[in-house]
Amino acid sequence: MNKSIHYILLICVCLMMHNGCATYRAHQVVPTPIVQAKEEIPEEALLDVGIVVFESGELLEEEAKDQGTNPEIRKAESHFIPYHLKNTLQQSSHWGAVRVVPAGTDEVDLVVKGEIIESNGEHLVLKIEVIDATGKTWMEKIYEEKATPALYNDNVTGQKDAYQALYNTIANDMAALKRQLNAYDIRQIRTISKLKFASDFAPEVFGDYLGKDAKGRTTINRIPADNDPFMKRLLRIRERDHMYVDTLNEYYEVFYNEMWPAYENWRKNNLTEQTALREMKRSSYARMAGGALMVALAIALGGEVNNTALLNAMVFAGGAVIINGINISKQAEIHAMAIQELSESFGNEMKPVVMEFQGKKYELTGSAEEQYARWRELLRKIYYAETGFGPDASPGDGEREPLNEN
Repeated sequence: MNKSIHYILLICVCLMMHNGCATYRAHQVVPTPIVQAKEEIPEEALLDVGIVVFESGELLEEEAKDQGTNPEIRKAESHFIPYHLKNTLQQSSHWGAVRVVPAGTDEVDLVVKGEIIESNGEHLVLKIEVIDATGKTWMEKIYEEKATPALYNDNVTGQKDAYQALYNTIANDMAALKRQLNAYDIRQIRTISKLKFASDFAPEVFGDYLGKDAKGRTTINRIPADNDPFMKRLLRIRERDHMYVDTLNEYYEVFYNEMWPAYENWRKNNLTEQTALREMKRSSYARMAGGALMVALAIALGGEVNNTALLNAMVFAGGAVIINGINISKQAEIHAMAIQELSESFGNEMKPVVMEFQGKKYELTGSAEEQYARWRELLRKIYYAETGFGPDASPGDGEREPLNEN
């Protein structure tokens, strides 16, 4: 057998081994019920949670195709997944207010950041990071769950998802970490988040109330008096900020509810498509490898076998098998195209949000991130007008120009 045959055999082996899959250093999720609080938790022992709209990194068309999704679905998922996690955390009853926020912030008791590593109806892989107001990282883990057709049965919008075990595991891990805190720890976190908000809006008043320790975590230098008038104003401003984020979450809820049936169908169909695609690829590679092997054997035996008809038949049969494998690959491409077509109905354009204060309406437009930035700008103007602090305000500034007033 000559060297060329060895090369062909090596190609055959490579074809057979080609159909591998990505692996992650992830926590493999098993069926997991949610652990709920056994009794009502006093308000002073609760922590508010802000779940930042998830990241997914730039997903190119070719990468998306390999993963069995597309960039538009991934954008939609970056809002859908954190909102379902919010619902799950609320069901656990371990937390105070749980809100999805459009941009990163450290002015909330506990921040949850997420990254979608893989999501295609068959696999969900999420990277989750949880950080408290002091800057301490509670956890940074990767969670992975593989779906089966049975997991798409009996799901309920807002309550039970095909990957509910994954969401429950995240919620249980967070609750277990919270249970390690004592009353002093919780009080420190709550106070620091308030002072961070205050120092952001009024650094000239509260800038020196916080400091840093040797680990770079935020510490409290001093605490304002209970009747501090500036702090009272800022807490009212903070309530307005929460009111806006609650309004934003109402939009997220509508988007989530409208997306649920189409997304559920897409994931179920995509699971079927991905399974069929993988089986076709496996069959294709096996057939092409077998065909190449038959051609190789015919060439190898050419100098030793005198039956020309037999050799020609082997070459012809091997070529036919290769062609058959290529045809199956083309069918697989058709399945991949069908997967892409399933996602065309998704979008995540942010509708304008209208807020009203003291008889004036303010319309915020643009993306959620842009709206939130404009909202914070508006809050600063309100605070400057009420207190006289700020570069462009004076104690007599009673009128405010609204952002896009209606």
